[in-house]
Amino acid sequence: MTQDGIALEAALLGKRYGGRGGRGWALRECDFALPTGRICALVGPNGAGKSTLLALAAGLLRPTEGTLAGPARRHLAYVAQDKPLHPRLSVADTLRMGRELNPGRWDSALAERVVEGGGFSSDTLVRDLSGGQRTRVALALALGKRPELLLLDEPMADLDPLARHQLMGLLMADAAEHGTTVVMSSHILTELEGACDHLILLHGGRVRLDGPVDALLAAHTLLTGPIADLTPHTVVESRTTGRQLTALVRHEGPVEGPWETREPSLEDLLLAHLRTTEGAPA
Repeated sequence: MTQDGIALEAALLGKRYGGRGGRGWALRECDFALPTGRICALVGPNGAGKSTLLALAAGLLRPTEGTLAGPARRHLAYVAQDKPLHPRLSVADTLRMGRELNPGRWDSALAERVVEGGGFSSDTLVRDLSGGQRTRVALALALGKRPELLLLDEPMADLDPLARHQLMGLLMADAAEHGTTVVMSSHILTELEGACDHLILLHGGRVRLDGPVDALLAAHTLLTGPIADLTPHTVVESRTTGRQLTALVRHEGPVEGPWETREPSLEDLLLAHLRTTEGAPA
């Protein structure tokens, strides 16, 4: 169980696959606390541990060390990257199954809204759906359950830009209306900006950044100008071209010096931290 106001909380969380000859640690010493009602972007390079973290949160894996506390399974929904659905069921039968497995909580109207416009009928078999159409059905199952915590692993990767925009809008509006906490991994940075208000950045199986997006952006400054001493600020990334310096710093007070400064965009922040091997202190 998490404390009041916290939807998902990790303490020294670690997950190791296999023994000495296995893959090793996918996650190690992860600490974070995600408040309820937040839309959280889970970001990191391939192999950072994003899918492992989501599977742990869904209760499909057990931690090797530490803890991860969240709501009971009946109060969460999880959409994996491969969108596992029964291939021999029709779309209608799949949604009927969702209703029967979630008595008293199922929202048929919302599930139907998600599958609308997918270019298939309710009697189409799951095995005959395209990747994007399977995504719609998987999201309909997840949202129809009316979860307190919604876990999405690369949910929009199979969708065309228009469908992605429509479904993202529906997801965000519904989450805001019902106070649903959403954790969504994605490689599409523009998909996250403006949609997410919390960020967890994984790098090398560890949490490198965790916090409200506005606070993280305000704590960083992007500066350009002549090469000069950046002490006492934490330099996340710096590049020099001739006598010109471009750097993203995590500042410890006012940034003074002969530079032009601005607050970074979410894309600036993420790319700088992802390009840095070890990442700046969280």
